[in-house]
Amino acid sequence: MKRISNSLKSFIKLETASSIILFACSILAIIWANSSFGYIYEALWNHKFTIGFADSSFYLSKPLILWINDGLMAIFFFVIGLEVKREILVGELTTLRKASLPIFAAIGGMLFPVIIFLILNNGKIGSEGWGIPMATDIAFTLGILKLLGKRVPLGLKIFLTAFAIVDDIGAVLVIAIFYSANIQWELVGYAMLIFSVLIFLSYKEIYSKYFYFIMGFVVWLLFLKSGIHPTIAGILMAFTIPINRKVDFKEYLKVITKKLSFFKEESSHKSKLMSKNQLHAVDSIEKITQKVHSPLQHLESTLHGWVSYIIMPIFALANAGVVLSLNGLENTSHITMNIALALVLGNTIGIMFFSLIAVKLKLADLPKGVNNLQLLGVSILGGLGFTMSLFIVNLAYTNDSLIAASKMGVILGSLIAGILGYLVLRFSLKSKKIT
Repeated sequence: MKRISNSLKSFIKLETASSIILFACSILAIIWANSSFGYIYEALWNHKFTIGFADSSFYLSKPLILWINDGLMAIFFFVIGLEVKREILVGELTTLRKASLPIFAAIGGMLFPVIIFLILNNGKIGSEGWGIPMATDIAFTLGILKLLGKRVPLGLKIFLTAFAIVDDIGAVLVIAIFYSANIQWELVGYAMLIFSVLIFLSYKEIYSKYFYFIMGFVVWLLFLKSGIHPTIAGILMAFTIPINRKVDFKEYLKVITKKLSFFKEESSHKSKLMSKNQLHAVDSIEKITQKVHSPLQHLESTLHGWVSYIIMPIFALANAGVVLSLNGLENTSHITMNIALALVLGNTIGIMFFSLIAVKLKLADLPKGVNNLQLLGVSILGGLGFTMSLFIVNLAYTNDSLIAASKMGVILGSLIAGILGYLVLRFSLKSKKIT
């Protein structure tokens, strides 16, 4: 249990640190897009990059922004999948009792924003963007909790993390079901066949990172060509990664203790070179160390930094650069307010209401040290959709005016949710400290 807690704390620390870079890249994108160099911003992300040859069977040519949104974001979704699998097997979603509050909160946080958006939009142009306000950005929300310091109860951070993970699952399902079109089912069938083989190999604990990488790329390519958004391939591939270690800690300790004895027996600490026995011991330790790693934990640990510090900031830089102007948005300006209100009001009402209902019906318990006012603050923070919301914008709309209006709504709603959530939490934590 202690290992799980320490793993979760490391995850939270990484996410909160990356939120600073994410915020900086978002601000830079907005300033750049609205400056006199805005044309460079547009030209950069729309510049086409090609892999393969035009006359060959393997040929991909896409604007840079699509390589980011379809390619790099598949890695982001892969890491989300690893987190989901870890939480289900050994984390905060292992039992229905532990998972019930985050599940109820996530359902409310997805359902109410959609309802409010559709009511506000009332059949006007842009109704297909209903999925935009249902997302929560875990990096930014944890970053805001970080600003409040050590007064924030760990239970509140765990709840927010678990809720955001469940929310991500919902967002992935929405993308797969509602934001995929012209599906070529035969290609999906081939992808699922490969996926099934990998699941079988994982069950038999047969794992090679190189083989899985190659198969993962093939699955991604098949999804890309099939019409289903290729980031779904990232989620599926994550569930094929084994969590079990090939060597347990007891055997590992026994082997390395024996191998390290060569360093005690042979006095070579002054020599620049190791003896043959010591070289053999180091090689053996390296091999068994690889086997004591859980493949899932190792990949999550390795990729999380890349996703948090490189992939997500690049995504924000490429997607947050909306021109802040109502010119040309006469028929779509309502989308801005609808998305902003759905993000803030929908998530606040949905998360708070469903959480309180779950507690009232004794289906779930509030985290230790957390009161209703703090729950309200976190519910408001749930409206900070930013990254995932911007991602869904690009799937929901193709019209430039709708894209610009919806991005402005995401930025406005996320900003309001972040500020209000911070103020409510700061007041509730201050009150708690006084009492």
